[in-house]
Amino acid sequence: MNNGKTKDIVIIGGGPAGLTAGMYSARARMNVLLLESFSVMGQATMTDTIENYPGVAKCSGYELVDGFKKQAESFGLEIAQATVNSVSVKGSGKERLFTVHTDSGEYEAISVIVASGARSRKLGVPGEDEFSGKGVSYCATCDGPFFKNMDVVVVGGGDTAVEEAVYLTRFASRVTIIHRRDRLRSAKILEERARSSGKIGFAWDSVVQTIEGDSNVTGVVIQNVKSGDVSTVKCRGVFVFDDDIFTLNWRNFF
Repeated sequence: MNNGKTKDIVIIGGGPAGLTAGMYSARARMNVLLLESFSVMGQATMTDTIENYPGVAKCSGYELVDGFKKQAESFGLEIAQATVNSVSVKGSGKERLFTVHTDSGEYEAISVIVASGARSRKLGVPGEDEFSGKGVSYCATCDGPFFKNMDVVVVGGGDTAVEEAVYLTRFASRVTIIHRRDRLRSAKILEERARSSGKIGFAWDSVVQTIEGDSNVTGVVIQNVKSGDVSTVKCRGVFVFDDDIFTLNWRNFF
Protein backbone atom coordinates (compact mmCIF):
# COMPACT_ATOMS: atom_id res chain seq x y z
CA MET A 1 0.00 0.00 0.00
CA ASN A 2 1.24 3.48 -0.83
CA ASN A 3 2.43 5.26 2.31
CA GLY A 4 1.91 8.73 0.87
CA LYS A 5 5.62 9.40 0.48
CA THR A 6 6.16 6.61 -2.02
CA LYS A 7 4.91 7.56 -5.47
CA ASP A 8 2.71 5.21 -7.42
CA ILE A 9 4.64 6.19 -10.54
CA VAL A 10 7.72 8.24 -11.31
CA ILE A 11 8.03 9.24 -14.98
CA ILE A 12 11.47 10.08 -16.37
CA GLY A 13 11.17 12.54 -19.25
CA GLY A 14 9.11 15.65 -19.96
CA GLY A 15 8.45 15.25 -23.68
CA PRO A 16 5.19 14.21 -25.37
CA ALA A 17 5.47 10.57 -24.27
CA GLY A 18 6.19 11.41 -20.65
CA LEU A 19 3.47 14.05 -20.47
CA THR A 20 0.92 11.71 -22.03
CA ALA A 21 1.76 9.03 -19.49
CA GLY A 22 1.55 11.66 -16.76
CA MET A 23 -1.84 12.89 -17.93
CA TYR A 24 -3.39 9.41 -17.95
CA SER A 25 -1.83 8.50 -14.60
CA ALA A 26 -2.91 11.73 -12.91
CA ARG A 27 -6.39 11.42 -14.41
CA ALA A 28 -6.59 7.95 -12.86
CA ARG A 29 -5.88 9.65 -9.52
CA MET A 30 -2.51 8.02 -9.06
CA ASN A 31 0.22 9.67 -7.02
CA VAL A 32 2.54 10.42 -9.94
CA LEU A 33 5.66 12.56 -10.35
CA LEU A 34 7.25 13.54 -13.66
CA LEU A 35 10.95 14.42 -13.71
CA GLU A 36 12.31 16.56 -16.53
CA SER A 37 15.92 17.58 -16.95
CA PHE A 38 15.49 20.86 -18.77
CA SER A 39 12.88 23.49 -19.51
CA VAL A 40 12.99 22.31 -23.15
CA MET A 41 10.31 19.64 -23.24
CA GLY A 42 11.57 17.10 -25.74
CA GLN A 43 12.79 17.27 -29.32
CA ALA A 44 9.39 18.35 -30.61
CA THR A 45 9.89 21.78 -29.06
CA MET A 46 12.77 22.40 -31.48
CA THR A 47 10.49 21.98 -34.51
CA ASP A 48 9.37 25.22 -36.09
CA THR A 49 6.09 24.00 -37.56
CA ILE A 50 3.93 20.93 -36.85
CA GLU A 51 1.05 20.42 -39.25
CA ASN A 52 0.43 16.66 -39.16
CA TYR A 53 -0.79 16.23 -35.58
CA PRO A 54 -4.47 15.16 -35.61
CA GLY A 55 -6.84 17.94 -34.59
CA VAL A 56 -4.19 20.67 -34.79
CA ALA A 57 -4.01 22.50 -38.10
CA LYS A 58 -0.66 24.18 -37.53
CA CYS A 59 1.47 25.21 -34.57
CA SER A 60 5.04 25.28 -33.37
CA GLY A 61 6.51 22.30 -31.57
CA TYR A 62 6.78 24.31 -28.39
CA GLU A 63 3.11 25.32 -28.52
CA LEU A 64 2.02 21.70 -29.00
CA VAL A 65 4.09 20.29 -26.13
CA ASP A 66 3.23 23.22 -23.86
CA GLY A 67 -0.41 22.30 -24.44
CA PHE A 68 0.38 18.73 -23.38
CA LYS A 69 1.99 20.04 -20.21
CA LYS A 70 -0.87 22.34 -19.26
CA GLN A 71 -3.44 19.61 -19.90
CA ALA A 72 -1.51 17.12 -17.77
CA GLU A 73 -1.10 19.64 -14.95
CA SER A 74 -4.83 20.35 -15.02
CA PHE A 75 -5.36 16.77 -13.79
CA GLY A 76 -2.91 17.29 -10.96
CA LEU A 77 0.34 15.99 -12.47
CA GLU A 78 3.32 16.98 -10.32
CA ILE A 79 6.38 18.02 -12.32
CA ALA A 80 9.87 18.55 -10.92
CA GLN A 81 13.16 19.64 -12.49
CA ALA A 82 15.83 17.02 -11.90
CA THR A 83 18.46 15.06 -13.78
CA VAL A 84 18.13 11.32 -13.22
CA ASN A 85 21.43 9.55 -12.61
CA SER A 86 20.27 6.01 -11.93
CA VAL A 87 17.41 3.82 -10.76
CA SER A 88 17.79 1.04 -8.20
CA VAL A 89 15.31 -1.64 -7.12
CA LYS A 90 14.82 -3.59 -3.94
CA GLY A 91 12.44 -6.39 -3.02
CA SER A 92 10.34 -8.44 -5.41
CA GLY A 93 6.73 -9.08 -6.29
CA LYS A 94 4.29 -6.88 -4.41
CA GLU A 95 7.12 -5.69 -2.15
CA ARG A 96 9.24 -4.38 -5.00
CA LEU A 97 10.12 -0.68 -4.87
CA PHE A 98 12.21 1.51 -7.15
CA THR A 99 14.43 4.36 -6.01
CA VAL A 100 15.10 7.08 -8.57
CA HIS A 101 18.40 8.81 -7.83
CA THR A 102 18.65 12.40 -9.11
CA ASP A 103 20.88 15.42 -8.70
CA SER A 104 18.30 16.90 -6.33
CA GLY A 105 17.45 13.90 -4.17
CA GLU A 106 15.86 10.46 -4.27
CA TYR A 107 12.29 9.43 -5.10
CA GLU A 108 10.72 6.10 -4.21
CA ALA A 109 8.10 4.60 -6.51
CA ILE A 110 6.11 1.44 -7.08
CA SER A 111 6.56 1.83 -10.85
CA VAL A 112 8.90 3.80 -13.10
CA ILE A 113 8.17 4.87 -16.67
CA VAL A 114 11.23 5.77 -18.75
CA ALA A 115 10.26 8.27 -21.47
CA SER A 116 13.65 9.89 -21.95
CA GLY A 117 13.10 10.53 -25.64
CA ALA A 118 15.57 10.43 -28.49
CA ARG A 119 18.42 12.45 -29.85
CA SER A 120 20.50 12.79 -33.00
CA ARG A 121 23.88 11.16 -32.77
CA LYS A 122 26.80 13.11 -34.07
CA LEU A 123 28.17 12.35 -37.52
CA GLY A 124 31.45 11.35 -35.94
CA VAL A 125 33.60 13.09 -38.53
CA PRO A 126 36.71 15.25 -38.09
CA GLY A 127 35.87 18.87 -37.31
CA GLU A 128 32.42 18.18 -35.89
CA ASP A 129 33.35 18.59 -32.24
CA GLU A 130 35.84 21.35 -32.98
CA PHE A 131 33.22 23.51 -34.72
CA SER A 132 30.22 22.65 -32.56
CA GLY A 133 28.67 26.02 -31.78
CA LYS A 134 30.93 27.59 -34.40
CA GLY A 135 28.85 26.59 -37.40
CA VAL A 136 27.85 23.04 -36.52
CA SER A 137 24.31 22.84 -35.15
CA TYR A 138 21.62 20.26 -34.42
CA CYS A 139 18.73 22.75 -34.16
CA ALA A 140 17.65 24.97 -37.05
CA THR A 141 15.05 26.87 -35.05
CA CYS A 142 17.68 27.61 -32.38
CA ASP A 143 20.52 28.72 -34.63
CA GLY A 144 19.05 29.49 -38.06
CA PRO A 145 18.89 33.28 -37.51
CA PHE A 146 22.68 33.38 -37.04
CA PHE A 147 23.17 32.40 -40.69
CA LYS A 148 21.40 35.23 -42.44
CA ASN A 149 22.59 35.59 -46.05
CA MET A 150 25.04 32.70 -45.66
CA ASP A 151 25.34 29.35 -47.39
CA VAL A 152 24.56 26.34 -45.18
CA VAL A 153 24.25 22.58 -45.57
CA VAL A 154 21.76 20.17 -44.07
CA VAL A 155 22.82 16.56 -43.57
CA GLY A 156 19.97 14.08 -43.96
CA GLY A 157 17.00 13.28 -46.16
CA GLY A 158 14.15 12.48 -43.80
CA ASP A 159 11.21 14.59 -42.64
CA THR A 160 13.18 16.56 -40.07
CA ALA A 161 16.07 17.33 -42.41
CA VAL A 162 13.86 18.55 -45.25
CA GLU A 163 11.48 20.47 -43.00
CA GLU A 164 14.38 22.26 -41.31
CA ALA A 165 16.05 22.93 -44.66
CA VAL A 166 12.91 24.72 -45.79
CA TYR A 167 12.87 26.66 -42.52
CA LEU A 168 16.50 27.71 -43.02
CA THR A 169 15.64 29.35 -46.35
CA ARG A 170 14.15 32.17 -44.28
CA PHE A 171 17.68 33.18 -43.36
CA ALA A 172 20.31 31.46 -45.51
CA SER A 173 21.09 32.54 -49.05
CA ARG A 174 21.53 28.91 -50.12
CA VAL A 175 20.79 25.55 -48.49
CA THR A 176 22.35 22.33 -49.75
CA ILE A 177 20.85 19.03 -48.59
CA ILE A 178 23.49 16.30 -48.40
CA HIS A 179 21.93 12.84 -48.55
CA ARG A 180 23.51 9.41 -48.85
CA ARG A 181 20.77 8.16 -51.18
CA ASP A 182 19.57 9.26 -54.63
CA ARG A 183 16.15 10.28 -53.35
CA LEU A 184 14.70 11.84 -50.22
CA ARG A 185 13.06 9.76 -47.50
CA SER A 186 10.77 12.59 -46.38
CA ALA A 187 7.04 12.95 -46.97
CA LYS A 188 6.29 14.02 -50.54
CA ILE A 189 4.68 17.27 -49.44
CA LEU A 190 7.94 18.30 -47.75
CA GLU A 191 9.96 17.30 -50.80
CA GLU A 192 7.69 19.42 -53.00
CA ARG A 193 8.30 22.44 -50.79
CA ALA A 194 12.04 21.91 -50.86
CA ARG A 195 12.21 21.53 -54.64
CA SER A 196 10.03 24.59 -55.24
CA SER A 197 11.79 26.91 -52.80
CA GLY A 198 14.43 28.11 -55.27
CA LYS A 199 17.04 28.26 -52.52
CA ILE A 200 17.62 24.55 -51.89
CA GLY A 201 20.07 22.35 -53.79
CA PHE A 202 20.98 18.68 -53.37
CA ALA A 203 24.17 16.64 -53.10
CA TRP A 204 22.90 13.11 -53.80
CA ASP A 205 24.55 9.81 -52.89
CA SER A 206 26.95 11.69 -50.66
CA VAL A 207 28.25 11.57 -47.10
CA VAL A 208 30.20 14.11 -45.10
CA GLN A 209 33.85 13.13 -44.60
CA THR A 210 35.22 16.21 -42.86
CA ILE A 211 34.01 19.58 -41.60
CA GLU A 212 36.54 22.30 -42.36
CA GLY A 213 37.08 25.78 -41.00
CA ASP A 214 39.33 28.32 -39.35
CA SER A 215 37.70 29.96 -36.35
CA ASN A 216 34.31 28.92 -37.77
CA VAL A 217 33.02 26.48 -40.38
CA THR A 218 34.05 27.24 -43.95
CA GLY A 219 32.93 24.07 -45.71
CA VAL A 220 32.44 20.32 -45.74
CA VAL A 221 34.28 17.63 -47.66
CA ILE A 222 31.84 15.10 -49.08
CA GLN A 223 32.30 11.79 -50.88
CA ASN A 224 29.96 10.23 -53.41
CA VAL A 225 29.17 6.71 -52.15
CA LYS A 226 28.76 5.38 -55.70
CA SER A 227 31.62 6.96 -57.61
CA GLY A 228 34.00 7.61 -54.73
CA ASP A 229 34.53 11.18 -55.95
CA VAL A 230 35.47 13.70 -53.27
CA SER A 231 34.46 17.37 -53.40
CA THR A 232 34.08 20.38 -51.11
CA VAL A 233 30.88 22.29 -50.45
CA LYS A 234 31.59 25.80 -49.19
CA CYS A 235 29.30 26.84 -46.35
CA ARG A 236 29.20 28.68 -43.06
CA GLY A 237 26.80 26.35 -41.28
CA VAL A 238 26.30 22.58 -40.98
CA PHE A 239 22.94 21.37 -39.65
CA VAL A 240 22.83 17.68 -38.77
CA PHE A 241 19.47 15.91 -39.07
CA ASP A 242 20.54 12.52 -40.35
CA ASP A 243 17.72 10.04 -39.64
CA ASP A 244 20.12 7.19 -40.38
CA ILE A 245 21.98 7.99 -37.15
CA PHE A 246 18.92 8.68 -35.01
CA THR A 247 18.91 6.79 -31.73
CA LEU A 248 16.80 6.40 -28.64
CA ASN A 249 18.15 8.41 -25.74
CA TRP A 250 18.39 5.40 -23.41
CA ARG A 251 20.82 5.94 -20.61
CA ASN A 252 22.16 3.50 -18.04
CA PHE A 253 19.47 4.28 -15.52
CA PHE A 254 19.30 0.76 -14.11
